[in-house]
Amino acid sequence: MLIRLDPTRASPLAEQLAAGLRASIIDGRLSGGERLPAARDLAADLGVNVHTVLRAYHRLRDEQLIELHRGRGAVVAVRIGGHAALAGAVHDLVDEAKGHGLPEAALLELIREAYRSAPSPAGVVRPAPTRYS
Repeated sequence: MLIRLDPTRASPLAEQLAAGLRASIIDGRLSGGERLPAARDLAADLGVNVHTVLRAYHRLRDEQLIELHRGRGAVVAVRIGGHAALAGAVHDLVDEAKGHGLPEAALLELIREAYRSAPSPAGVVRPAPTRYS
């Protein structure tokens, strides 16, 4: 698992880490049931504070992408069918946006707005946006 953090970026290191792990889960590089490194080990490998890793893990738990188990650590959530179709659609969307010269920030804002305005599936309550949204 290769995760790059850039302390010069405006986004917090915990969010950068969560984004890297999220991408690995969605595109299948991390499989359902796979155990993530212990927070202390990952923090040492990345040269960050253990609380940075824990914040990233908690964010992914809140998004239901990982499960946190006392004594067992963090495990990628098992999802029927995975996210392969979603990952493919995202890559197609990015290719299309780049083909039209759409800047990354504009694409992200379009996605945020579409996500906010899309109806929730019956019985599913979306979490309120966080300061990272």
